[in-house]
Amino acid sequence: MPIPDDDAIREIVESVLASRKYQTIAPDLIRAIAAAEISKGRSRKDALKATKNQLHQSAAAYQTGRMAYDVWLLDLHQSHKAPYAQEFRARLRAIMAHHASTAERLPILDDFYSTVLADLPPLRSVLDVACGLNPLTLPWMGLPADAVYYACDIYTDQIRFLNEFFPLAGIRGVAEVRNVLAHPPTQRVDLALVLKTIPCLEQVDRSAGARLLDALNARYLLVSFPVRSLGGRAKGMAANYEAHFARLSAGRDWSIKRFEFDGELAFLATTRSGTVDEG
Repeated sequence: MPIPDDDAIREIVESVLASRKYQTIAPDLIRAIAAAEISKGRSRKDALKATKNQLHQSAAAYQTGRMAYDVWLLDLHQSHKAPYAQEFRARLRAIMAHHASTAERLPILDDFYSTVLADLPPLRSVLDVACGLNPLTLPWMGLPADAVYYACDIYTDQIRFLNEFFPLAGIRGVAEVRNVLAHPPTQRVDLALVLKTIPCLEQVDRSAGARLLDALNARYLLVSFPVRSLGGRAKGMAANYEAHFARLSAGRDWSIKRFEFDGELAFLATTRSGTVDEG
């Protein structure tokens, strides 16, 4: 395997960050992908193209148009006095429509958490991995008033938006920029959300899903997969992802419940690690 060319990697990172489409992505993720492409013996031009393609397939393709975070915050500030009121939820739905993952969940949102989390004790700490705009679904989760919500993703502007959103939603929330491929979160929580995340991570690294599940320290894991492509085709995705999750969970001391919704296949795993206050 060729020795990575630091100058070439640095040039690729700078070129990617100069693009409006990728300028707010965590630089360490760009560097890791660029290094992997250069190590394959690609030219700088081809490695740059491959790096951008990886970032598009795993992240940028899910953002549907301009992410107007400042405009959205102003809009939410106007209705934050009643955070779970009908108007506030309507505004959150409109924002979530700008990210493909949460947009797909909107038709089932009223039933998704109430169904999947129905039999769990109060959840006082939640971790949302590669969260996208999913923290905006907080009004539908039914968390206790003293719950803490952690979130991480690779977009710096999105993380700033979420950290300003949490007080408006009346939740103690902390969002951080994190490349979970290299640095998966390990804090102990009651529930970890890994919603349609594994396929995106495995676009970059085929072993990423297993490594993430190994690292998470949660009493419960909610892992989900899309059942249709971004273009709307099913093409056997549900069966393929169910088999894939079976492989990922094989040999783990988990109790697993399966839930199938229109557009999303979810698995709730009780991991027997960590603790949850039943009170």
